[in-house]
Amino acid sequence: MNKSWRSTTLRNLLKIEHGYAFKGEYFSESGHYVLLTPGNFYEEGGFKLRPGKDRSYSGEIPERYILPKGSMIVAMTEQAEGLLGSPAIMPESNRFLHNQRLGLVIPKANRADTNFLYHLFNTNIVRQQIRNSSSGAKVRHTSPERIYRVKVTIPRLPTQRKIAAILTAYDDLIEINQRRIVLLERMAEEIYREWFVRMRFPGYKNTKFVKGVPEGWHLRRFSELVQVNPRESVHKDELAPHVGMEDLSESSMHFISKEERKGAAGSKFRNRDTLLPRITPCLENGKRGFVTCLKEQQVGIGSTEFIVFREKILPAEYIYLISCHQSFRQHAELSMTGASGRQRVQNDCFTYFFVLTPPKNIREQFSAIARPLFDSISLYARENLTLTQTRDLLLPRLISGKLSVEDLDIQFPPSMCEDIEDAHQKG
Repeated sequence: MNKSWRSTTLRNLLKIEHGYAFKGEYFSESGHYVLLTPGNFYEEGGFKLRPGKDRSYSGEIPERYILPKGSMIVAMTEQAEGLLGSPAIMPESNRFLHNQRLGLVIPKANRADTNFLYHLFNTNIVRQQIRNSSSGAKVRHTSPERIYRVKVTIPRLPTQRKIAAILTAYDDLIEINQRRIVLLERMAEEIYREWFVRMRFPGYKNTKFVKGVPEGWHLRRFSELVQVNPRESVHKDELAPHVGMEDLSESSMHFISKEERKGAAGSKFRNRDTLLPRITPCLENGKRGFVTCLKEQQVGIGSTEFIVFREKILPAEYIYLISCHQSFRQHAELSMTGASGRQRVQNDCFTYFFVLTPPKNIREQFSAIARPLFDSISLYARENLTLTQTRDLLLPRLISGKLSVEDLDIQFPPSMCEDIEDAHQKG
């Protein structure tokens, strides 16, 4: 480590301000202002709004609690494992509200860079100190005073900014790919709705419709068109990629396998299969997945609460998109049986879900458009996995000074520390 680095505590680098106790009577499902909570953080840290989970606020709002772009907040309570001390940088101004379970981190002038602090808070050494000093039986929580006692070793401000610039470049590339994935998924969903819900498929203007059914289309049972829970086997002593319910997203087809397990128990699937939760509330919350994380011919194992769909007559992309459609999910929900809170979808319900099935040429045309979109999503997701792994390897080496950047000519924007400090004081 360079001799110019110094040991200190966070007390000398920043101050933390508590948020506002917003009144529950003004919470709403929609509105301009989004009231942030630790629930807006993903497990791996970082600011991500969960679709359908953001909470709006319509009451009177003190101006000082409207977060400016570039400001940093930190989770002061642990609503999920690992979230305590998780940081986030605000992506825009005049949008997000600072509530009492979040701390606003204000760097002290000429001592710390906001983006450097963001990455510093993402290191194990800082997060573990925060957790070790926290308290609470059911929900752990911390305080500004406890965070101030965290010990760190930091470089001079110019070096902080170089380190932050390198790590932020990875974050920016990851964010760009995430936006591409969202756009591609929306494109696929819109094509599905246009062709098979609005019935504006290629040639529809020249197709004869009888009682709303296009000529050559047939109403068929879903279970005739799709393999439901296809038979697969994995030897009990063989290691296979494992996917848990927690790995599936509520807003995207993409997921990864984070571990390998032995054993033959659980659902079995291959690439291009669709995973649908059978249990409440995961089904109602929109969890789903399209398998792309396996090697060729590899079989994965997963939660016993997955229902697996595989292409038979309907193409894989069509199956995934119909499984996301509201009518399909409502049909599955209506079949649920079991005790309250542990109800499960019954497999035979798919025998009674009827699909207006297009002829082969329409299915093939749809696949020719949808499959490249799905392949691109998988490509960008794999790129993000590589970028994330590289960034996470660099993070501790850069933050600790083991990998020196002081002699590198790195161009970076000026720090917003002073602007944020001024905005806070004016508020």
